[in-house]
Amino acid sequence: MKKLNVQTTRPYQILISGGLLTEVPQDLKELDLGYRYALISDSNVAELLGEDLLRLFRQEGLSAELFSFPAGEASKNMDTVVDLARKMVRAGFDRKCAVIALGGGVTGDLAGFLASIYLRGVPYVQIPTSLLAQVDSSVGGKTGVDLPEGKNLLGTFYQPARVYIDYGTLTTLPFEHLKNGLAEVVKYGCIASPALFSFLETHSERLLRYDAEALEHIIYESCRIKAEVVSRDEKEGGLRRILNFGHTIGHAIEAATNYQLLHGFCVAIGMVAAARLSEKLKVSKEEISPRLVSLLKRLDLPTQIPQGLAPAEILSFLRTDKKVWKGRLTFVLLKRLGEPVFYEEPPEELVIEVIKELSA
Repeated sequence: MKKLNVQTTRPYQILISGGLLTEVPQDLKELDLGYRYALISDSNVAELLGEDLLRLFRQEGLSAELFSFPAGEASKNMDTVVDLARKMVRAGFDRKCAVIALGGGVTGDLAGFLASIYLRGVPYVQIPTSLLAQVDSSVGGKTGVDLPEGKNLLGTFYQPARVYIDYGTLTTLPFEHLKNGLAEVVKYGCIASPALFSFLETHSERLLRYDAEALEHIIYESCRIKAEVVSRDEKEGGLRRILNFGHTIGHAIEAATNYQLLHGFCVAIGMVAAARLSEKLKVSKEEISPRLVSLLKRLDLPTQIPQGLAPAEILSFLRTDKKVWKGRLTFVLLKRLGEPVFYEEPPEELVIEVIKELSA
């Protein structure tokens, strides 16, 4: 088992291992977070893993109840949060309870947000079951829900008490979700680790075959990078914004497609756009986009904007994104692999030019 420490206002550990799911109840019993656990999961994961985990909790003598919601990004809203909160209240969950987020990024964001506001805050743990959640959203304490105007516009910074990453759960998901998470791993290579980028280039086939050793390596490295960034900038006051590489245009594409395109796929396109913009603005000291496009294609990730999305539509979502900083749209660009920079208000005509170039 690999372990990482995240040093924030509420320090916690990330545990990484195959088969870890069966060890969670015993570990939580020792951690003693609460006398009762609300296990939050979407309808798919509840059926695949939730009931089995619930039995393990009860075998360990822990009181737990499973609460589910309809699977999909469409459920990531305040209506779902209120519905889950009311169910917990009716079931008698008080301030000495704890929440467990079992599932992908939607579940982690939603259950974390619920924990942060339920009775003014109760402890929670993350058990991410998708690669995207394991390498990104489960670490760092960002919670949130969507509004029609954009993604994650309501949320809190609320650190989990522990993160349990069992990469054995990845085989329970469609293959598309493996690729979805690999996009975020590419992001970490771009912003912080040329070595990780190179590993992805040379081990892409192993990763697409669910090779355990390769998966453990990229999960550990991604979590290590994010833990270091979050430890230095917990609430995104500065440095943490480098984690938004590829997300500026990526989130706009995601919103413009009404969240029908997977998050990682949108980020992949957004990273190509950011690399192209870096080159057009002469920020980059080396040509990054050809190598990035080659890697993304090797991982079977998209590199072009879906047909039917007008540049004006994408621009409209850019202006309501969370990454508008003091009223100014800020991009994360690259000087070179591993060296990100912030760039405020790039010329709109250049942004439109890049969007048009990437339109399929």
